[in-house]
Amino acid sequence: MAQITAALVKELRERTGAGMMDCKKALGETGGDLEGAVDWLRKKGLAAAAKKAGRIAAEGLVGVRVDGTRGAVVEVNSETDFVARNETFQAFVTEVTGLAVGTDGDVEALGGVAYPGTGRTVAEELTHQISTIGENMILRRAATLAVDDGVVASYTHSAQAPGLGKIGVLVGLRSSGDKAVLETVGKQIAMHVAAANPQAVSRDDVDPDALERERAVLGDQARTSGKPEEIIGKMVEGRLRKFYEEICLLEQVFVIDAESKVRAVVDAAAKDAGAPVTVTGFVRFALGEGVEKKQEDFAAEVAATAGK
Repeated sequence: MAQITAALVKELRERTGAGMMDCKKALGETGGDLEGAVDWLRKKGLAAAAKKAGRIAAEGLVGVRVDGTRGAVVEVNSETDFVARNETFQAFVTEVTGLAVGTDGDVEALGGVAYPGTGRTVAEELTHQISTIGENMILRRAATLAVDDGVVASYTHSAQAPGLGKIGVLVGLRSSGDKAVLETVGKQIAMHVAAANPQAVSRDDVDPDALERERAVLGDQARTSGKPEEIIGKMVEGRLRKFYEEICLLEQVFVIDAESKVRAVVDAAAKDAGAPVTVTGFVRFALGEGVEKKQEDFAAEVAATAGK
């Protein structure tokens, strides 16, 4: 019987894409025979994960969890929405989101965290889930948000289960005031973030490069009017105010009442809470954003099939 070394387990993992514990078990079952272990994993359906890794995964779930003054949001992608309704997949995303609360939001570090009750890491458990469920899955991204005093509020849009949905939002409110008031307004602001998709908390937080690009574009547009440069400068500043209103959370019109600015809502909450309130930040994950999805052309597919 061949000795089951770490190098042998590693080689089997690289060849099959199966999890570490499954590879160790396969080698144990086959007396350390590498080829026999490959066949054992194939028969168990555990060597399929690597073959699925190239498939586009743009469905899945966004998980949100708040624990005290810390929160985490995680996106795990699958190939189909059907898997997002799978209780096993939902349990995996829920568990991983809970584990993410204790990290700094680094998705690679999260992949190396021990997955409870399995002897596997999160990344290895993901591979195991791929083999079990039969679709490619990706632990795409994670983020955390914390406040030293106050609340981290959350909202999940299109919820499939508690804390799991298509859009996940965290909002940090720093304040020594009434926590119940903060929780209420925090949840409302999180709903606003889900709907309005701001890019920054305030004007001071806008990316300088993005601001300069916008200023340059607005300047070029204004110059087509033929007006003097001093007038163009005023036109640009006026249009920049509109730009800020579109992308800055505190400058946006609150979606809940479609009337107040979010800044005014925060000021009103400070009075109710009995202490100043500061929005320290927010995180918004929308499922599949930025993922290039495969475009199906059914008509072309039928025509190609008919031409065979």
